[in-house]
Order: sequence, then C-alpha cells, then structure tokens
Amino acid sequence: METLLEQQRRLHEERERCVDAMVKEFVAKKVSHRDNINSEHRTKMLLDRYQECTESLKELYEDGDGQRKEEIQSLSGPNEFVEFYNRLKGVKEFYRKHPSEVSIPMSVEFEEYTRMRETNTEEYLNLVEFKDEEGYGKYLDLHQHHERYLNLKGIEKVDYITYLGLFDRLFEIPKEKKGATYRQYLDYLLEYLYEFLTRIKPLTDFDAILMDVQKEFLLLWETGQFPGWPKETHAGALAHTGAHLDLSAFNSWQELSSLGLDRLKSALIALGLKCGGTLEDRAQRLFSTKGKALDELDPSLFAKSKPGKSGGGSKGRDDEKSRDLAMLEAQIYRFAELLSEQRAATKENVTRKQARTAGENEESDEEDQQSESEDDDDDDIPYNPKNLPLGWDGKPIPYWLYKLHGLNISYNCEICGNFTYKGPKAFQRHFAEWRHAHGMRCLGIPNTAHFANVTQIEDALQLWEKLKGEKTAERWTADQEEEFEDSMGNVVNKKTFDDLKRQGLL
Repeated sequence: METLLEQQRRLHEERERCVDAMVKEFVAKKVSHRDNINSEHRTKMLLDRYQECTESLKELYEDGDGQRKEEIQSLSGPNEFVEFYNRLKGVKEFYRKHPSEVSIPMSVEFEEYTRMRETNTEEYLNLVEFKDEEGYGKYLDLHQHHERYLNLKGIEKVDYITYLGLFDRLFEIPKEKKGATYRQYLDYLLEYLYEFLTRIKPLTDFDAILMDVQKEFLLLWETGQFPGWPKETHAGALAHTGAHLDLSAFNSWQELSSLGLDRLKSALIALGLKCGGTLEDRAQRLFSTKGKALDELDPSLFAKSKPGKSGGGSKGRDDEKSRDLAMLEAQIYRFAELLSEQRAATKENVTRKQARTAGENEESDEEDQQSESEDDDDDDIPYNPKNLPLGWDGKPIPYWLYKLHGLNISYNCEICGNFTYKGPKAFQRHFAEWRHAHGMRCLGIPNTAHFANVTQIEDALQLWEKLKGEKTAERWTADQEEEFEDSMGNVVNKKTFDDLKRQGLL
C-alpha cells in the first residue's frame, strides 16, 4: 500500500512532468489550424491534471484526519528502524513476486501525450468533435439558428449570408417583439457560441469573461445606456405607463383639446383614469397629470382601482424579464466580438460555395483534402499540381479564385521586353509601372494615355508618328492665321499684309 509521503512525492513529480509536457507542447511546431486547436486541447488536459494534483497535495498537507502526522511520527519516533525494515521488506516481496517487471514511474501516462503530439493518425488528429460545416473550428454553423430567427414574429426575412452579418445586431429588434420565442432563440444561440468558443479556445477562461460582461451590463442597464433598451424618462405619469402622448409639448388644457375626443380617451385609458365627459373635461383631467407620478394623483380620478399599486408586481416582473433578455444579448455581443475572425471566414466560405459550379465544388474539395494532408506533413513544400500562385499564407490559392481573376490568361508585352503578365488586372496595371515606362522611354515615346493597351513596338511607333502629324497640323501659325485689316477694310493674313506694305499699296 502506498504511504502518504510517497503519494506526496508522486504528486509533486507528476506536477513537474505536467509542466515539462506543457512546455514541450508550446514549443512544438504547428503547421495548420488543426494543429493549433489540438495543441491547446492537449495543454488543457495537462493543465487540468496539474490542478487535480495540486488539490490532492493541498488536502494531504492540510492533514484533516491526522494520518500524515502519525506517519511522520512513526518514522521519527523511537522505533524508526522497525518501520524502515518493515517497508524494505514490503519492497523486496514485491520484486520477488514480479522479478522481470521494471518500469519508469508514470512513463505510460506521459508517453501517451507524446504520441498524441508526434503521431498523425486519425485517432489523434480529431481530438475535438466538429461538424463538417465548421471545418474543424474555422467556420460557424448557424443554419439552425437562422431558421429560428426566421420563425420570430415580425422579423424581416433575410438569407443566410445576411444573417451572418446581423445576428448580433439584436438592438435593432423592437422591444415589443422580444417575447418568449425570442428568449428561446437567444438561449440556443448563446449556448452554441459558448460551446464553439470552448472547443476552439479551450485555454480561455470564458466564465471570467462572462463575469466582466455582467458587471459592464449592470452599469449600462442602471444608466439606461444599454443598446436597444433605453431607460424610460420620468417626465410625468404618462411616461411611467409608456403611453404614446408626451405632455411636455402642451402648455394648457386648451391645447390638449385640439387632439380630439378619441385621442384623449386612449391616453386616459392608458393611465387607468376616467375617460368620460366632454372634450374640456377630458383635456383638463389629462393635463392635471402633467409632471406628476401616479402616486401623486387624486384617487378620485381613477376609474376603479389605482393601477400604480395593483400593477406594481407585474411591472417589476416585466422589468426583471427585460433585464434577463438584455443580459443574454450582452453575452452574445461579447462572444460575437471574440468570434469576429471565424465569422468573416464563414461569410467568405459561404459566398465562395454559392459561386461554385458542381464540378468546381468537387475540384475544391479535392484541393482542400490535399492541402489538409500536406499541412500535417513536416515538409514545407505545398501540394500544387496545377502550378497555382501562392497566397499570403504560402499555400496555393483556390482554383475558383484563380479562374475568377483570369490568372489562367496570359498577356505578352513586346515593349516590356516580351514580359508575360497573368490576368487582366496585372496587365492593365503594368502600363503605369516602371517596366513599361522604361520601354517607352527607350523608344522616345511619352507614356501617355494615348498608348493604353498598345503592346507592340511597331504599333506604338506608328501611333506616335500619327500623333505628331496631328499635333503639327493643329499647331497655330501666325503668318497664316493672324488677321490684319487694310485701309479699305479688307481682312488679310499677316503675310499678305506685310507684302502689300512693302510694295506701298496700303
């Protein structure tokens, strides 16, 4: 039987081994998104084990039952040699029964973590369960929540891509439409976002984040600054009940009477006041509530019972329900902020899939599988059988994007020294770049807009000669175009005028 001191020694050793394994996990090379997620989950396993060992050690050191103290006394008392030889005898008997069994303590457990880190088998590649739509944590799968959103009453029907951009814009939904179905929708959405975050970021303490969200929310809620839930003003009794008539714009009951009998009656009913009488009676009765709370009004003005007292409990329950809904919205806001990268990737992925044909979908799936398998290899050379250009991440760009930008079309420019440009965008851009400008300068031709899309040297020279001829023809010549008038009123050009003047005919 293992002694308490041996248990403490083993737990200390296990803690040190956990720390060592976590350090190796952090410094290990990770070449793909899958590797990063799996590494964090392995680190989470080691961290949980470290915490368990720490709690066990704390219990042993506290020695609630006094067994550790008794064991130490037996080793340090007058019969310490008897205790020593009894333990030595137990060790010898164990090895006598198991002569060929030699093992390193706790080697089996931590060798498993090493295999998980260094082996690329299917068992160790999928440490976390993700849906196919989620791409092992790269994308969100909100299709079910989109359907629940469409089933909400009074909500504008939008497609899935639009929903990805507005699922966290809950403050745009009117308060009147936020009922029980809306509460259920928030619960499902919040549960999914929280569960997805714990799968892709297992080392993050989301409970602490939720506590911070709650503190910020309570502060905003008390001041009436939380989005979508403005605090009701207390300008008068009508403001307390939420009636749609602002008395601050009226200075006398005569001005109120201009609203008519029906409008005054609806406002009085909203307050629970008597709504009968003439137009003047209703206007005076309603104007008397301006700037007053329900408790300050004369009880004789109420129809039956004072709603301020009878409805106080229901109003409090409504406020509590509203605050709970707003709390859920605040948590969704924070989680949506943490998932901004996955959200943008999801929109891009859905847009890309919708733009593909059936054949391109198959080709893209094959490329994704090849790319995923290449990521798991130690070789840094990407799999690129179609010789596609590399993206910002050093991997070949998708074939659909290659065709979309026309990179499969080559353009040759003789002026640039027969340089080849891939795609129409690069071809159009090169006319303003240094290579083309240098070639035009060598030909003695200005690189102006007249020579756009001209790539052959002969065409450029012919166009330049044509332009020079047009410029010469359009140039203004004073001898032929400057006009003079002689003494007889005849208009002649400058050359003729000078000839007549020299001959003395003017």
